[in-house]
Amino acid sequence: MTRRAEVIGIVLGAGASQRLGRPKQTLPFGDTTLLGWVMREVEGSSLDRIVLVVGGAADEALAGLELRRATVAHNESYGTGCASSLLAGLDAAGSCDAVMLLLGDMPGVDAPVIDAVRADWEEHRPWGAVTRYEDGLGHPFVFAAAAFETLRALRGDKAVWKIVETQPQRIREVPIAWPLPRDVDTLEDYDAARRLLGEPRAAGHAR
Repeated sequence: MTRRAEVIGIVLGAGASQRLGRPKQTLPFGDTTLLGWVMREVEGSSLDRIVLVVGGAADEALAGLELRRATVAHNESYGTGCASSLLAGLDAAGSCDAVMLLLGDMPGVDAPVIDAVRADWEEHRPWGAVTRYEDGLGHPFVFAAAAFETLRALRGDKAVWKIVETQPQRIREVPIAWPLPRDVDTLEDYDAARRLLGEPRAAGHAR
């Protein structure tokens, strides 16, 4: 009987985006912050351990969190791109069977989605996996330990997507019957995410 794999979640929350007038990790979202909402879902999932990678505006981002079981890794090189946060997360995760990569600004990836992707990876155990939503590919990704050397060689932004593009034969697509969640990069993204909660548009958003 195949033993249950140890899958570690790595939440990439080190960006220093100021396009919304403040670090997006600290934006109000429901009864918490944007990053707080993401971490609540991740901590409520079946992942065995969780690493939250912070960098830009780390103090502000962490101040609004109530972490229950996640550990924090600091990425001092966050300005070089998200690959540096992935490396910091891998270092903090240590030895494990696989890592699941999640975005700190994508609140639509909830615990049921995380658990479904984890269960599919557990059943098939591919080298890598990406989530196939109804209208496109998106996070979370899962990579087996055999892929860690490749991950450590990545540089810059959108680096993991380059693996999907150049080595599709090694990547399993995990089907999820749900629209592709959007990450929050602009005020329009933020408004759209808040509307899913039944909240009003952000103050100051004039059409």
